[in-house]
Amino acid sequence: MTKTVKLAVVLPCYNEEAILQHSAERMVALFDRMTAQQLIAADSRIVFVDDGSTDRTWRVITELHEKYPQVRGIRLAGNVGHQNAIMAGMMTAKEWADAVVTIDADLQDDIECIPQMVNELQAGYEIVYGIKSCRQADPVIKRLSAQAFYKLQNMMGIKSIFNHADFRLMSRYALDMLQQYDERNLYLRGIIPTIGLPSTTVNDTIGQRVGGKSKYTLHRMVSLAIDGITSFSVKPLYIIIYIGIVFLIISSLIGIHTLYAYMSGQTVAGWTSLMLSIWMVGGFILIALGITCIYIGKIFNEVKHRPLYHVYEIL
Repeated sequence: MTKTVKLAVVLPCYNEEAILQHSAERMVALFDRMTAQQLIAADSRIVFVDDGSTDRTWRVITELHEKYPQVRGIRLAGNVGHQNAIMAGMMTAKEWADAVVTIDADLQDDIECIPQMVNELQAGYEIVYGIKSCRQADPVIKRLSAQAFYKLQNMMGIKSIFNHADFRLMSRYALDMLQQYDERNLYLRGIIPTIGLPSTTVNDTIGQRVGGKSKYTLHRMVSLAIDGITSFSVKPLYIIIYIGIVFLIISSLIGIHTLYAYMSGQTVAGWTSLMLSIWMVGGFILIALGITCIYIGKIFNEVKHRPLYHVYEIL
């Protein structure tokens, strides 16, 4: 007989007071239905992780905890970022559950995928990824930039799941393995596929956000993309070498042109090509220095070996 799964769903929150009540009601209704179907155990938990919010998020989580027996709360000591907040929630919740699902607090991901994920867990899979099969609710720019980023990851040789963000199920066994990864520059979308355990996917349709606004600004998305690439690939460093070779060839051609202009008495005519080449080479040098400094900065963060997060309070 298949064992009933004790499930924990982790929802990272940062200034999400506007949507928490609605999200909690949806999750509680889903849990009640799954419990009635004996798909999950009655002591399964909905875990809100407050990532150092500056609004009433923790107050609302406390009220939800008092109202619904399924709801628990984790309050972090300061804002540590989305990826670290997810890690904090998973590592805490795995002590209470057989499996953990992570999903953003706005519930734009389809929560009806969660029963499918549990069924796949029962079928023997240790990790189940939610794949964004339809993103019509997302802005066009966000859809296009996300598609470009996934393709760029593949070009860089990063082992990631196409169209997958952070909506996934992991068994406790998989979470125990994840805990062995001692990285400061955390990019879960790249780390988890490297674990190598049996995994599968479910199709996820993105819905409209019911309140508040997304905390993933363009700046945050670009920062996440840079972190993801530089944490798992050294190809940008090799690209610098290849571009350097191209510039060497270009400079050789410019040198030939300069000599020809000098010998033919047309040295003034070479002023434009000289200025363009200076700006081009100067721009490349700055880009190369920037990429190299990113890697050095990551080494700096890793060797300090500081904690990813501190849990301030647990409900």
